[in-house]
Amino acid sequence: MQKKSVILNYGLLILGSIIAAFALEKILVPSRIMDGGMVGIAMIISTLTKLPLGILTICLNLPLVWIGGKKLEKSFFTRTITAMAVFSVALELFGTEAFREIVITEDKLLATVFGGLLLGFGVGLVLLNGGCLDGTEAVAILISKKFHLSVGQIILIFNILIYLTAGFIFEFDRALYSMLTYIIVSKIEDFVNTGMQQGKAVMIITNNGKAIAEDIYRTLGRTVTLIEGSGLITGEKIVLYCVITRIELSTMRKIIEKDDYSAFMAVSDVSEIVGKHIKSRSALKEDLPQIPKND
Repeated sequence: MQKKSVILNYGLLILGSIIAAFALEKILVPSRIMDGGMVGIAMIISTLTKLPLGILTICLNLPLVWIGGKKLEKSFFTRTITAMAVFSVALELFGTEAFREIVITEDKLLATVFGGLLLGFGVGLVLLNGGCLDGTEAVAILISKKFHLSVGQIILIFNILIYLTAGFIFEFDRALYSMLTYIIVSKIEDFVNTGMQQGKAVMIITNNGKAIAEDIYRTLGRTVTLIEGSGLITGEKIVLYCVITRIELSTMRKIIEKDDYSAFMAVSDVSEIVGKHIKSRSALKEDLPQIPKND
C-alpha cells in the first residue's frame, strides 16, 4: 500500500510539472507574461538572449535546491529534483516545432487568467505531493526559520522585484499582468491543496506524545505545545499543537501516518502569527525537554 501511494505521488508530481510547463510555454511566454521566482528570472533571460527556457530554469534552480535540500527532508529534495527535471524537459518539448502551431490565445488578459489557472493547478499538484518547481521556495523556508517572515512574505518580496525588473526591461503593463497571474496562481495553489495558506495549525491527539514530538522536532525542526486531554472512551491522551508552513504539511502527514503511531490529526488555517515562534534547533537554548509518554 505504501509503494502504491509513493507511485501515485510521483505520478501526480510529474503530471503537475507537465501542466505547469504547458501553461508557461504555450500561454504565458508568447504574451511575455512572467512567472515569479527563479522561473521568472529564467523567462526574462530567455526572452532577451533566446537561450532555451528549460535549460535556464534547471540551471538557475539547482543551486538553490541544493542549498535548501541539505537542510530539508530528503524526500522533499528528491521529489523537487524530479519535478524540476520533468518541468524543464517539458518546457523544451513544448517549445519544439511539433508544438509550434498550437496557439491557445493571443489576448493578454485571457493568457493572464487561464495561464494563471493552469499554472496554479500544476504547481499545486506538485506541492500537494511533496515537491516544488522553484528553488526560491526551498531557500525561503530556511530564511523563514531565522527571521520573523513567513515563506509567503519572502517569496512575495522576491517576486515584486522580478516584476519591477520585467517592467523596466519590457513594458509596465507586462509587469501588471504578471502580478495578476501571480495572484491567480497563489489562489489556485491554495485551492488544489484544500485551502492551504502559508501557515497551518496542526493538532495531534495521540498516546505516543513523546515519540511523535521528537519525530516532528527531528524532521521539521519544530517544537510542539503539549496539552493533557482525556477521551470519552479511550481515556487519557496527549494533545500536540504545532504551527507549520503549507510545504511542511505533506511531511507532517507522513509522520502521523507511520504504522507505529496511533494518532489523529486535525489541520486548520492560521491567518496571522504574533510573537516569537520557535522554528529551528538553532533557535533553542536547551535540548528538547522530556515529554511524557502515555501508553
